[in-house]
Amino acid sequence: MSHPPAGEKITRTDKLNVPDQPVIPFIRGDGTGPDIWAASERVFDAAVEKAYGGRKKIAWFEVFAGQTAKDKFGEWLPDDTVQAFREYHVGIKGPLTTPVGGGIRSLNVALRQLLDLFVCLRPVQYFTGVPSPLKHPEKVNMVIFRENTEDIYAGIEFAAGTPDRGKDSRFSEKRVSTAIRENSLRYKNRKQRIFGKKSARRKKTTFA
Repeated sequence: MSHPPAGEKITRTDKLNVPDQPVIPFIRGDGTGPDIWAASERVFDAAVEKAYGGRKKIAWFEVFAGQTAKDKFGEWLPDDTVQAFREYHVGIKGPLTTPVGGGIRSLNVALRQLLDLFVCLRPVQYFTGVPSPLKHPEKVNMVIFRENTEDIYAGIEFAAGTPDRGKDSRFSEKRVSTAIRENSLRYKNRKQRIFGKKSARRKKTTFA
């Protein structure tokens, strides 16, 4: 694992405290990941430069997961990578391959679970000038809190050819459900309403 560059850690109290030169770990990713990252890094750096007039700059810290980690270190998800994300609080990653042959069903889900990233927060808003099939796209303004680590991600699947084929078991902790609800309540403003929805997602093995 490479040493972190010169910079300062983002700290967390009741909020994130971001220094002028925050160290942010990143994973280039597999497949198209390196190409996407090459362009993304330039965009991020240019955005920070424009927003802060050179007063702030990201200190990028490369860590490894996926095929690159397997080739370099003999493991798909090194402990140092997980620790870097824990220590620096904010990170970014590219697409990761799914290992074949057992062990980890999904590196993406493994990272979420290890770091307790229990919600995928997705702001959705219309921008003037963007083509849309909706009659009134300007009215679209919502934030989606999507369950990220449990239910279908933590369940058990039974493969074809076994007595229990076609079945699956899903698990959800009250702690996670409560945390998602409480975070969405804190996030909403006076003009927004909250809706709850159950997702009927499919599992790979059960519905293969």
